[in-house]
Amino acid sequence: MLVLLPPSEGKAAAGGDAPLTLESLSLPGLTAAREAVLGELVELCQGDEGKAREVLGLSEGLRGEVAKNAGLRTAGTRPAGEVYTGVLYDALGLGSLDPAAGRRAAGSLLVFSGLWGAVRVGDRIPSYRCSMGVKLPGLGALGPYWRTPMAAVLPEAAGDGLVLDLRSAAYAAAWKPKGEVAERTATVRVLHAPTRKVVSHFNKATKGRLVRSLLTEGVTPEGPAELVEALRDLGYVVEAEPPARAGKAWGLDVLVTDVH
Repeated sequence: MLVLLPPSEGKAAAGGDAPLTLESLSLPGLTAAREAVLGELVELCQGDEGKAREVLGLSEGLRGEVAKNAGLRTAGTRPAGEVYTGVLYDALGLGSLDPAAGRRAAGSLLVFSGLWGAVRVGDRIPSYRCSMGVKLPGLGALGPYWRTPMAAVLPEAAGDGLVLDLRSAAYAAAWKPKGEVAERTATVRVLHAPTRKVVSHFNKATKGRLVRSLLTEGVTPEGPAELVEALRDLGYVVEAEPPARAGKAWGLDVLVTDVH
């Protein structure tokens, strides 16, 4: 099972002594693309601060993020699962998983990123600020930029099992499963049952809890149909229909009543 996650906008502060080594990150086929984005981002942030804030969509109060990006090559690193914070990651609670669930997380979770493309939760990265919606001066919009390298690398990473896609739209733009991989992919929406609307905060929290449930229970569905049954067994209310055409992903709606 491969679980595709969005990153968090907020990040934990840099830690550790070892600086970034791109060659140590998972999915080595993305190394050249990562180097290109990193170089562009660092150069941007070492130049005019106002321009950097405009490109990155940062307010005056977040000007410190520019200086942080400028020093990415020498900043301390920590596992990505510790760097990413926020609602989804608080609910997922990687740090409190038992050892067996932690190993499952290390092998199955893939976090998408405007800067790194995608990383495993055990990959050591510095804290940074660069969303998938950014348009870097020399590379353009990062979503389209990542599509070619991702298309070459992600199908192999997906293996032959379930792909559980929990990404937001901006990060889903970087790689769309196709063909046979799409047929064993399930995308998930979390809906407030009485209104049938997505509520952002609870959407993220529920996705985090859902992944945690699968990891702690050691559930590894082989495909979307098995995932639906597994989630129902875990107490989730799930609506799903197989796709109408071959080569398409399943769409799952998880219904919740309490928005908190």
